[in-house]
Amino acid sequence: MTWQKWSVVPVWALSLIGAVIIGVFEAPELRVTWLAIVLAACVILTFVIQLIIHRKEGFVARATASMVGALAIVAAATAIFAVI
Repeated sequence: MTWQKWSVVPVWALSLIGAVIIGVFEAPELRVTWLAIVLAACVILTFVIQLIIHRKEGFVARATASMVGALAIVAAATAIFAVI
């Protein structure tokens, strides 16, 4: 099951890369909107990856880890953007 833990990494990477791109290129008044879109994309990517894995065992744990990690990254980005 150790290889299945790596199924959360692409979701976290998408949220981190999305947050950085939004912070660099987007106007401050539109950042929150785009961060919500990034979070929605992370949720969709989570389910796509879990469907590709095609294993019932540990589904809830993997999906939860993916989405909570992405939410934490987006929340941190939101807090940083609020300060700057």
